[in-house]
Amino acid sequence: MAIARMGGLMLLEGEPAPLFDLPSSDGDRVKLRPLRGGPVVLYFYPADDTSACTLEAQRFEDLRGEFLACGARIVGVSPDGIASHCKFRDKYSLGFSLASDEDLTVCKAYGVWTEKLMFGRRYMGVERTTVLIDARGAVACIWRKVRVPGHAEKVLAALKSLAVVKR
Repeated sequence: MAIARMGGLMLLEGEPAPLFDLPSSDGDRVKLRPLRGGPVVLYFYPADDTSACTLEAQRFEDLRGEFLACGARIVGVSPDGIASHCKFRDKYSLGFSLASDEDLTVCKAYGVWTEKLMFGRRYMGVERTTVLIDARGAVACIWRKVRVPGHAEKVLAALKSLAVVKR
């Protein structure tokens, strides 16, 4: 369940992040409201166990300790089901939640379900996007059309600068 975006507007920095409640690879549900009080790195990716998605997840995992030291929770979101997420998590020893958005409600609320073009073919899919949500539940930073190399480091740097500004 998520709050739908009105009129298909693009999510903007400074706006309240759309609430969500999704099943996760932890065997529980991941909800934005209870995560308030600390930052959340919400990253949207197209599919489990594909090359770029695997590299992205591994890099977030490599830096997870630094994200945790800043008080941040990492949550990956894709349309894949829980069984796929659990297999992906176990295969790569991921220590953060992978949330399943099979009905695309959250992907649409965050504006990441978009038309894509590959080899001249148009189709709908998840645009690789990361949203850094601050402790109040507002969108602090958005990275769209993410290129995986160096991305997790950029998110961590933004998170650290967010913590410096807060002090």
